[in-house]
Amino acid sequence: MRLVSVALLIFFVSLNALSGNINLDELEWPRDIKFKKGTITIYQPQIEQFEGDKIEARAALMVKQDDQAPVFGAMWFTTRAVTDRDNHLITFDEIEVQSMKFPEGDEENVEKLKNALTDKLSGISLTMSLDRFATSIEHLQDQGGTAEYNNAPPKIYFETSPAVLVFIDGDPIMKDIENSSYKYVMNTPFFLVQNPGDKKYYLKGGNWWYNSTEITKGWKPVEVPPKEISDLAEQAFQGEATDVDSAVVQLDHPPKVIVSTEPAELIQTDGEPKFEPVTGTNLLFLTNSESDIIMDISSQQYFILISGRWYSSKQLENEAWEYIAPNDLPEDFAKIPDQSDIADVLYSVPGTDEAKDALLENSIPQTAEIDRKKATVEVQYDGNPKFAKIESTGVSYAENSDKTVLRITNKYYCVDDAVWFVSEKATGPWEVCVEIPDEVQDIPASSPVYNVKYVYVYDYTPSVVYVGYTPGYYGSYVYYGTVIYGTGYWYRPWYGHYYYPRPVTWGFGIHYNPWTGWGYSFGVSYGWISFGWHSYSRGWWGPCGYRYGYRHGYGHGYRHGYYHGYNAGRRVGYVAGYRAGSRQPAYSNIYRNRENGVRKTGVRPTTRPTSPGGRTPSNARPATRPTDQATRPSTRPVNPSTDNRPTTRPTTPSAGNRPSAQPVTPSTRENNVYSDRNGNVYRRDNTGNWQQRSNGQWNNAGTRQSNPSNLNRDYNSRSRGDQRANSYSSRSRQPAPRSRPSGGGRRR
Repeated sequence: MRLVSVALLIFFVSLNALSGNINLDELEWPRDIKFKKGTITIYQPQIEQFEGDKIEARAALMVKQDDQAPVFGAMWFTTRAVTDRDNHLITFDEIEVQSMKFPEGDEENVEKLKNALTDKLSGISLTMSLDRFATSIEHLQDQGGTAEYNNAPPKIYFETSPAVLVFIDGDPIMKDIENSSYKYVMNTPFFLVQNPGDKKYYLKGGNWWYNSTEITKGWKPVEVPPKEISDLAEQAFQGEATDVDSAVVQLDHPPKVIVSTEPAELIQTDGEPKFEPVTGTNLLFLTNSESDIIMDISSQQYFILISGRWYSSKQLENEAWEYIAPNDLPEDFAKIPDQSDIADVLYSVPGTDEAKDALLENSIPQTAEIDRKKATVEVQYDGNPKFAKIESTGVSYAENSDKTVLRITNKYYCVDDAVWFVSEKATGPWEVCVEIPDEVQDIPASSPVYNVKYVYVYDYTPSVVYVGYTPGYYGSYVYYGTVIYGTGYWYRPWYGHYYYPRPVTWGFGIHYNPWTGWGYSFGVSYGWISFGWHSYSRGWWGPCGYRYGYRHGYGHGYRHGYYHGYNAGRRVGYVAGYRAGSRQPAYSNIYRNRENGVRKTGVRPTTRPTSPGGRTPSNARPATRPTDQATRPSTRPVNPSTDNRPTTRPTTPSAGNRPSAQPVTPSTRENNVYSDRNGNVYRRDNTGNWQQRSNGQWNNAGTRQSNPSNLNRDYNSRSRGDQRANSYSSRSRQPAPRSRPSGGGRRR
């Protein structure tokens, strides 16, 4: 013990910090901080609490003087999360070391070491893979399921040949086209116009034209449309090439057109249905379809997955589909091998690793720092502001606005690109909001402004506001152990001089992919949507806008390229899968859409806030999350007074007087050291046994089935995080295929 104490004291005396910055490309754990005569090794943090953008965590430490034996301990710290979902990164910024414990040293010298290390470690930031962070908060996860979503099935069409579903949001609303005698259908994102001369409707999709005398049926291909309509289409598509997917480039004839004025979905096969067994289960899956369709042999029931929801029927052609709660699925669904061609459905099977990963992705916010002076918003109304009360709440929302505007207790609140604004008047002027009214959390899923519950204000200073949003803002919700898209409700849109659509759940083949998030399709082509003269395009799919996405992604593109029965179709299908799988995730940072006011988002801050007075947490309302979203404990899991931590916090420098950030680099050591909640340090050896550090050596502490403080849970989470991070990294480095189809998909 005396040698250990002397080593600690010598190390304490020789602490001379070097300067430097974190290399964001070096994300492996553990991390080393090198000093003049030694190194501090920080092992991967173990997260204890995650609320809003605040993190409480502990981490095992190793202090090694060059010529002395290593000393192990633990530290507890708080930090602010700065997330970059586009690049799968999270930075622990503004780290404040709360306490430390070194079980191996004598009290006097250990206290000196703790004070010295606290001073140095409080000046660093740690950047971590979002994949590793996600699995490390899994034990905090709530399975959701309290919100009253509408899971009634839409009308489901089944086709055995190429077809496209064209969705009109209710009865057609016709509007005159300026400087033209033609009219267009206002309440659809598709190019759909009427010629008053011959009373025919014209539709452009991909490279084909159709017409019909009735808008919901009778659509037939036409070789050449009237020139005036062709010119209008060119204007509507704004001169962009019409992009099509892997199926349409192989078709030598136009696909069938199905027009629906009610919520509907389309499932289709390439010819008669063909099934193959799912290895190790009593299930069959449909191989010649882009849709996710499974048959349970035992019950002779078909199951289809749309918008993250399961529906069942005895026949594919049957319109009487019934909703199946995810926890009522046949047991064999959870046994689908992760290498199966139908493995993408595992994200909608509760309890699977894939479903857990999706839940974790849904719980992590995208954060930003908003400049209170520069951030502005312009709100337009179609006429005078018109507000409608949200039932059973003290909230009203503007029906005729291009933004989400709420009226609460004689004040007006606007949410624009995930930033809250407030005003005394419905027409402004607006300023950045620093306190969200509690009434917002009362908004039910049946309201079209439900998604604003997932936009948060975390903290603020006189110059900036710290904000964030979770995927619920763009329609991704947690429901009984899985993620679903949309609330399932139909919302009445506004139409007057302008048309303001509301978020939809059905009609666009919305599907989940781990790399691209929620993607959209509506048959066999991406390139049928045109917003040309439409006044407001993003309302259909929330703030993210329209994003096409190949359903099965890289790794399944070869097998599932629709129309894969032809060799050329398979090749193009593979490329389409690769391209979709290698794009940035669909969780594009909404803050990047803002033209003003975003000071920082998706990047690691290199400086601290410089506004007078610093941050003002005592005045900021703590962030709250709706009950159906992943929630965090409201209190710290362990009381320091009962887990042998020091009851007094070591003195740390103020934010304005902190030392320069220390150079933090990947360590060559194995990432197998953990701390329990009492500050004891353990490692897991290659045989699965746990060893505890005491008296300068590692001693057996139990098997993989029995060990203190449930460290196996942390080990499993860390292992899954490594797998996810490595998978993301290897996917990003994957070489592109040699051939590509002509044209690229549009992203809005």
